[in-house]
Amino acid sequence: MEDPMASIPIPVDEAERVAELATLQSLTTVPEPDFNAVARLAATVCQTPLALVTLIDGEGQDYKGRVGVTATRGGREATACSYVICSREVLEIPDALADERFLENPWVTGEPYVRFYCGAPIVTSHDHALGAVCVMDHTPGRLTGDQHEALTTLAAATAGLMEARYYTQRADEIITRLKETEELKNQFLSTVNHELRTPLTSISSYLQLIQDDELDEVTEQKFLRVIERNSQRILTLIDDLLLVASLNARTVTHRPSEVDLAELVRRAVEKVMPAARECHLIVAVHAPASLRVWADAAGLEHALAQVLDNAIKFTAPGGSVVVIVEGGPVPTIEVRDTGIGIAPAELEHVLEDFYRGSQAEERAIGGTGVGLSITNKIVQLHSGQVHIDSRPGHGTRVRISLPGTAGDAPPELTRRNGRAARR
Repeated sequence: MEDPMASIPIPVDEAERVAELATLQSLTTVPEPDFNAVARLAATVCQTPLALVTLIDGEGQDYKGRVGVTATRGGREATACSYVICSREVLEIPDALADERFLENPWVTGEPYVRFYCGAPIVTSHDHALGAVCVMDHTPGRLTGDQHEALTTLAAATAGLMEARYYTQRADEIITRLKETEELKNQFLSTVNHELRTPLTSISSYLQLIQDDELDEVTEQKFLRVIERNSQRILTLIDDLLLVASLNARTVTHRPSEVDLAELVRRAVEKVMPAARECHLIVAVHAPASLRVWADAAGLEHALAQVLDNAIKFTAPGGSVVVIVEGGPVPTIEVRDTGIGIAPAELEHVLEDFYRGSQAEERAIGGTGVGLSITNKIVQLHSGQVHIDSRPGHGTRVRISLPGTAGDAPPELTRRNGRAARR
C-alpha cells in the first residue's frame, strides 16, 4: 500500500518554518479562543459548515481553531493545507472528487466527507508559511472574490496574532526579569553598603579615638585589634565579590592536584573553630584518616568554608555543626547544622548570586548572599553538585558530591582509594 505521506509536498524552507513555529510556541492540542474566533468568522463569511486554523509542524498538523470538526490533530495528508503552505497562495478545490490529488484523502473518503476546500496561507513577517486558514463543505462549491479576500485577511491576521502573542509574552518576561534584576541590584547595593559601611564606620571611630592620644597602651592595642578585624572583614567581602565575578566570567584559576580530602576538611573546620566557640556551638568531624582525591585544594577549601560560615551564623548558641566525609566512587562532604533552617520557597534560590533569605534579613545576620553561590560554582568546576535539605526550625544539611575528583584522578590514585575502601 502506498504511503499517503509520500505524495505530500514539502516546502523548500521546511526546516526554517518548523523552527519558527517552535519559537512562536504555538502548538498545543487545546484550541484557543482567539483561533476559534478566526475559524468561526471564516465559516460565517464563507458560509461553510467546516472551518479550521491549522498549524503544520514536521510530523502533522494541529487544528488550533475549528468549526464543525472535533479532531484536534491530524497527519499532514489529512487536509489540503500542506499544498497551501507550499504554494503560499489561496488554494480552492471546487470538488475534491474531481481532483486526483484528493481522491483517496481520508477527509474526502471518510468523516467529515469534504468535497469543497479553500485555504489561505498563514505567512509570518519572516516569510514562512506555518499553516492555513481554511473552509470546507460537504458539497462542491466556489467562493466569491470578496470571500477569497476575507480568507486571505483572516490568515494574515492569524499570523499577526501569533507573532503579537509571542512578542507580548517575551516582553512580559523581559519586564519581569528587569524588575527582578532591579530588585536584586537594589538588594545587593543595600547589603554591600551595609557590609562596608559598618566596619568602615567602626574603623573610623576607633582611629579617631587613637589619634586623640588619650588612651592607655592596653586600650589602644585593643582598639587596634578591632580595626584589624574590621579591615579583614572588608578585605574578605571584596575578595568574595571579585571571586564571584571571576567565577561567572569563567576566568578563575582551577588547578587540580592530588589532595587529601579528609585533611582538607579538618583544616577548614579548624579555621572556623574560633567563631564556633564564640557562638557556643559544638563542632564535630567524622572523616577517614585519609582520602586521596584529585581536586583544586584552595578552591574546594574555600567552598567548604562558605558552607561552614553559614552553618555557624544561622545556628543558635548551644547548637551543633557536624561535618561528615565519605569516600567511594563519589566522594562527598556533608555539613549538618541544627540552625534555623530554610523555608521551602527559598531553597530553590539559595544558590543564586546575592540571594539572602528572609530569616537573614529579619534577624540582621551579616552577609552578602554570595557564600553558597561561590560554593556551588566551585563544586561545579569539580563536576560536582551541591544539594541542600532544610526545614525551618529543623536545621540544614548541605551535601557536596564530587564525582569528578575520583573520576578525573590518575589511575594510581583511583586504585589506591579502591584498596583503602576495601580495607
